Amino acid sequence: MRDEPFLHLRSAGTSLVLDRSGSGLPRVVHWGEDLGELSQDALAALALATVPQIASNNVDVVVPVGLLPEHSAGWLGTPGLTGHRAGADFSTAFTVTSFHVAGRTVTAVAEDVTAELELRLEVELTDSGLVRQRATVTSRAAAEAAPFTLSGVLLTLPVPERATELLDMTGRHLRERTPQRHTFTIGTHLRENRKGRTGTDAATVHVAGEPGFGFRAGEVWGLHVAWSGNHRSLAERTHAGEALLGGGELLLAGEIALGSGESYTTPWVYGSYGRGLDELAGRFHGHLRARAGHPHTPRPVTLNVWEAVYFNHDLGKLKELADIAAEVGAERFVLDDGWFRGRRDDHAGLGDWYVDEGVWPEGLHPLAEHVRGLGLEFGLWVEPEMVNPNSDLARSHPDWILATGDRLPPESRHQQVLDLGHPEAYAYILERLDAIVSEYSLTYLKWDHNRDLVEAGHSPTGQAGVHAQTTAVYRLLDELRARHPGLEIESCSSGGGRVDLGILERTDRVWTSDCIDALERQQIQRWTGLLLPPELMGSHVGAPEAHTTGRTHGLAFRAGTALFGHFGMEWDLTRAGEEDRAALREWIDLYKELRGLLHSGEVVRGDHPDPALWVHGVVAQDRSRAVYALVQVATSVVSPPGRVRLPGLDPAADYRVAPLAPGDRRRGPASTALAWWGEGVTLPGRALDAVGVRAPVQFPERLVLVEAVRV
Repeated sequence: MRDEPFLHLRSAGTSLVLDRSGSGLPRVVHWGEDLGELSQDALAALALATVPQIASNNVDVVVPVGLLPEHSAGWLGTPGLTGHRAGADFSTAFTVTSFHVAGRTVTAVAEDVTAELELRLEVELTDSGLVRQRATVTSRAAAEAAPFTLSGVLLTLPVPERATELLDMTGRHLRERTPQRHTFTIGTHLRENRKGRTGTDAATVHVAGEPGFGFRAGEVWGLHVAWSGNHRSLAERTHAGEALLGGGELLLAGEIALGSGESYTTPWVYGSYGRGLDELAGRFHGHLRARAGHPHTPRPVTLNVWEAVYFNHDLGKLKELADIAAEVGAERFVLDDGWFRGRRDDHAGLGDWYVDEGVWPEGLHPLAEHVRGLGLEFGLWVEPEMVNPNSDLARSHPDWILATGDRLPPESRHQQVLDLGHPEAYAYILERLDAIVSEYSLTYLKWDHNRDLVEAGHSPTGQAGVHAQTTAVYRLLDELRARHPGLEIESCSSGGGRVDLGILERTDRVWTSDCIDALERQQIQRWTGLLLPPELMGSHVGAPEAHTTGRTHGLAFRAGTALFGHFGMEWDLTRAGEEDRAALREWIDLYKELRGLLHSGEVVRGDHPDPALWVHGVVAQDRSRAVYALVQVATSVVSPPGRVRLPGLDPAADYRVAPLAPGDRRRGPASTALAWWGEGVTLPGRALDAVGVRAPVQFPERLVLVEAVRV
């Protein structure tokens, strides 16, 4: 295979055909549906069949569009590598010097003798059918030469002409992952993130697809940048007909200047192909679940006390909360913000990571011992990357704050950002976290990050510092977990502001949003699921009246929404009546019974024509069982509702479909009950997908569960 001009990588229904003929960087002939076994002659014919004509007034050669497009080859779209050496060498022309193939991983090493640069390009087709790639750029200039100032590296994947529609995400705090769709026209649709973190409005997965694609139909191609700092992704179509998706880190001016022998490695950029968004998402889910570090123990029911007590820490109240949580079936107790020095509100204390002696004269030990005595794990909230100006740390070390050198950035939530690129600041935070985890034998940290990075520079020089900050956070997480192998960490960032595969190499779940209004969460979780499987999405049952929106929902809607994630509670249970506690216990029992299925099965979502009725569920990998939620998110223009199709089942097998308690309750008189609702119905999987079953009449913002079991 090493000397063959064409490489055909195949996995899980995906083909990636690379053309490595000639001396230039490898080009993608095909990325998409599996083409089956093809000979070198057939691959050569395929490449020949896709070579375009030379159009008038273009360059007089066919322009190769490599995985890293080059201006020097005649590509006039966005270049793959941008930078300069003292104003020269702005355009690269790489020649491949070595090529190595190991299984489904391809490594090409190339050089630009004039620019004195080396490029190492890695491309892999994973077991789940994802394409992932990264590049390393190294300066090979002499020591006395000017450094190469790198402005950016963009790695791309082509998409076919029929991909004429785009989907990506936008959003804000409390409304993350809001989808937006539009036509893929000629030009560049660019999503840039300059927030210093992934961002609540991140594109998440940038998707191109056939017109009208949905969850279950239409070919789609998606790209994700696995990076937790500034990044960009784009969808670009040229007048010559080429279309591609690309992405990489967004480098601020001067962040990367490569001296002799120095290197820069990009984040991994992932591509996923599927027939429908469910298959595209399933490749990400399969890849994450196959990781050695993926959580493989049952995801514990978690009580987080933020919306129960806020900053008002009282040992008696917290013990009572723990008692009730244990009674209803909780398995983990997390003490949120407010436990450290001076932290009575959000104006002070960040950076002073010592237990507040005035509130906790005996430390956190009385609470931790009580919690563990109930059989619950004990976890703690931290926000290590931030500092309040009103803190002992900021007063002692103002030079540890990310700033341009002569001024501080505007405050956000009354806080600034601690410069973890500063070795002493990094060492201080590592020592404090290590000490706290050790003293209290913590098994869980809720790791928050509550502001965007504005004018994030190293003091006193003011050099841009987002890249260094991001890599320092990664090192900090890696070192802390190495010291405490059993420690689980949640990525929280104003809720869902840091959701990407870079942070998830080092954390065990994300806090999907600070909004736990179940209606908002239906959309937030639906679209976060384009990247993440349910077990990585923190999803909690809130109080009857939502903290962030003021809406009131019944327990079945709140708990049924939280069921399809990593289940927890964010509720002052001392205010819950006996009836609510008993009902909550039923839901927790159901979660514990189902989490093996929910956290290993295939996530499916129905393309239902009525936007007021959503259908989603999880199907076991062996297709023996499935659980679906029928969710009325708004009033419908039709009543009674139509049929809902239940996707993902074995078409040849028969299934018994019936309501699933306690999510089987519907509103309305008994006389209006569905004919099949009481006793269930047995139908082939093919019929359940093609025809479906009637949905029950429900009022808006209601949810019922149905279960399909193979017979």
